[in-house]
Amino acid sequence: MGRRLFKELERSYGFDEVAIVPGQVTINPELTSTKMTIRDLEFEIPIMASAMDGAVSPRFAARMHEMGGLGVLNGEGLYSRYDDPYSVLEDIIATPQEEVTEFLQQVYTRPVKESLLTAQVQEIKQSGAICAVSFTPQNAKRMSPAAVEAGADMVVVQSTVTTARHESNSYRGLIFSELIGSLRVPVVVGNCVSYGVALELMETGVDGVLVGVGPGAACTTREVVGVGVPQVTATLECAAAREDYFRKSGRYVAVITDGGIRTGGDICKSIVSGADGVMLGTPFAQAEEAPGRGFNWGMANPHPELPRGTRIKVGIKAPLKQILYGPTSKTDGTQNFVGALKAGMGMCGAYTIRDLHQAEMVIAPAIKTEGKFFQMGG
Repeated sequence: MGRRLFKELERSYGFDEVAIVPGQVTINPELTSTKMTIRDLEFEIPIMASAMDGAVSPRFAARMHEMGGLGVLNGEGLYSRYDDPYSVLEDIIATPQEEVTEFLQQVYTRPVKESLLTAQVQEIKQSGAICAVSFTPQNAKRMSPAAVEAGADMVVVQSTVTTARHESNSYRGLIFSELIGSLRVPVVVGNCVSYGVALELMETGVDGVLVGVGPGAACTTREVVGVGVPQVTATLECAAAREDYFRKSGRYVAVITDGGIRTGGDICKSIVSGADGVMLGTPFAQAEEAPGRGFNWGMANPHPELPRGTRIKVGIKAPLKQILYGPTSKTDGTQNFVGALKAGMGMCGAYTIRDLHQAEMVIAPAIKTEGKFFQMGG
């Protein structure tokens, strides 16, 4: 008998294993447009800050808006649980690493108050910013109407793994079509990593899909339960679903690569893979304006029985404006994300984000080390 396998495994790819091929025509970066649209909301840059308490506070969301992007507030985070969330943040930052997960589990047992959620949304709106608030599927139906009533412009429904069909003995799964029908604002859902799930989610009427399971710096899902798909392959799959759904329905659903992005090159690769935008957590937790003051932790970190995140020390690196727009003396791609994106678009001859989708990409496992002997030697 010949050799047989229980399962055939497909090869999948992450950011460090691919490279973008330059276009046949190049254009000046200042001719490019980095605009991103989610239903009727338009953003100057296709960059969102993740709904992590160490990254996005109401003040940080206002600052992201000033920079042309979008900061998503965690609607079930510290800001909706405590009258003085900033003192709780200080306690989290001061807790020793070996005790911090247990402390986070305790801190997040405080119930969410609708009045605090309303106040946080109103604070963002009073700054003139577009307000996006994130909820878990269990609480989205109950809590998102209050956020929208307070002025939220977008609802994000986020979990480690999101599907259009969820089975449970304890509660009726969230029906996205019902939620969307009851809200008058765009609804973005995630996270998913496959064509079939992305297509099903789009068919429920959502306006955006978040791509990524387990790649984030503060997330340990891949270690704890072994689940996840590298981001380039995951984005390619979900973008294929978007294209097929658009051809069939005429409705365009934004695909947003969420997690694992460290550099401007990763942003460019996400968009060449088919993303309309990206969501970043830890790079923004490194901003001087971030509430975590150099620390970040995952949303699944405080899970009462199975934490799938960890508090990480990321340091304070630069003001938000420098991280997004430079100028920078960093040579590793971790600052001036928008400058890098516009330069990449210019090299590929892409005037718009949709144009950049057409750029060619190759598998290039050694691209980061090719010819880099002296760099690697320090």
